Amino acid sequence: MTSLRATPVQRLAALADRVRREGLPPGLRADAARRVLDVLGNSLAATAQPPARAVGELVAEWGGAGRATAIGTGTRLPEPSAALLNGTLAHSLDFDDTHLPSVLHPSASVIPAALAVAEARGASGAALLDAAGVGVEITVRLGMAGYDRELGNSVFFERGQHATAICGALGAAAAAAMLSGLDAGGIADALGIAASMGSGILEANRTGGTVKRIHCGWAAHAGVTAAGLARTGITGPPTVLEGRFGLLQAFCGDRADPGALTDRLGEHWELPGVFFKPYPCNHFTHAGIDAALRLRGRGLDPADIADIELGAPTPVLRTIGEPAEDKIRPESGYHAAFSGPYTVAAALLGGGGLGVFHEDFTDAAAADPGRLALAAKVRCVPDARCDAIFPHGFPAVLRVRTRGGGLLEERVDTNRGGPGNPLSPGELATKFHLNATRRVTPGKAARITELAYDLAALDELGALTSLLH
Repeated sequence: MTSLRATPVQRLAALADRVRREGLPPGLRADAARRVLDVLGNSLAATAQPPARAVGELVAEWGGAGRATAIGTGTRLPEPSAALLNGTLAHSLDFDDTHLPSVLHPSASVIPAALAVAEARGASGAALLDAAGVGVEITVRLGMAGYDRELGNSVFFERGQHATAICGALGAAAAAAMLSGLDAGGIADALGIAASMGSGILEANRTGGTVKRIHCGWAAHAGVTAAGLARTGITGPPTVLEGRFGLLQAFCGDRADPGALTDRLGEHWELPGVFFKPYPCNHFTHAGIDAALRLRGRGLDPADIADIELGAPTPVLRTIGEPAEDKIRPESGYHAAFSGPYTVAAALLGGGGLGVFHEDFTDAAAADPGRLALAAKVRCVPDARCDAIFPHGFPAVLRVRTRGGGLLEERVDTNRGGPGNPLSPGELATKFHLNATRRVTPGKAARITELAYDLAALDELGALTSLLH
């Protein structure tokens, strides 16, 4: 049993080591398998994206002995390169899962790192699931340690830092270290090393740039590298998380909550409560989309709309509502995915996938005059009830005034995809199929699904990874 005198990183590492030897608690491997499948689908759908091509060109220049599969091409790459490319794919379309209240996307960094190392080392599917589950758990606990109850938001986010990438580097390191056979001390070192590597700035959400799409790739790359360095003798500080110059003080200052790292650790798992996304866009926009789809289902005709008020939590408006002139005229399909006005318009006019899909976020769709005209009618405002719910949920309210003077309102307190309003197994299967078949045949997509759900019984991963292109 781990001593309570152990530092937080040592206690996290002890949990990882125990799971490495004994496996995840009952039921959690099945949850981790769903996350693997979700990441694979999101990644296959993103292979034609410019950031993926750019990263692919770069890692090809780097070269090296190939032992891990690049999703989409089947090329064999060194583990850090495969993690970089696959993590970029996993996050490129903003379709990756989300945890609350940390407000980060854990699987897109952890699973690409775990998959690369597991494949390179000939690990079993069960070992992959165990490492992925622990990596996600560590990632979100680090994010929760940066959540300020008084502030009602993530301190990382308030400071413009991407907790997904910062915390994801450590979760990826834990997963990679487990799959590399490191013991508790080695896993702690890998975490301590990765704490010097995690980074990510969120300004691209507001004003443009494609760099955010590689954040999870870099976190996965950092995690794999950190585990390798720990395996070959580099060490990390035992107080790397809570210390005077540790991660939490450096990124969050006195607002950090180190207790969140180890509260009921090993007894309560955050993993099953991580949201699956139904729509390929920033999660802050989802409740507005839900509300728009409901209004559409009630028969609202977009041509009859005079104006729309989108009420949302105050902190998220910096991402989906500001600068207002940019949000009503996004510069690209990718930036449209971070626009409250545009996503409401897309939900009222589009309708693919589970309600809004990739076709709504092409550059052509984002420049469509009809969509832009409707987006220009949307005004984003703070809403007190939404403030009270966030960040334990992603709420929104839409108020529509029609040309005839009528008023319609639709409020969403619990958006689709989370524990309070989960996607059904059929909806998750539909999401994966529609994503995967943008790159592979329906037959391959069906077989990938079977193998992913059967990962716990696979002795090695070749049968699965051979299908990922």
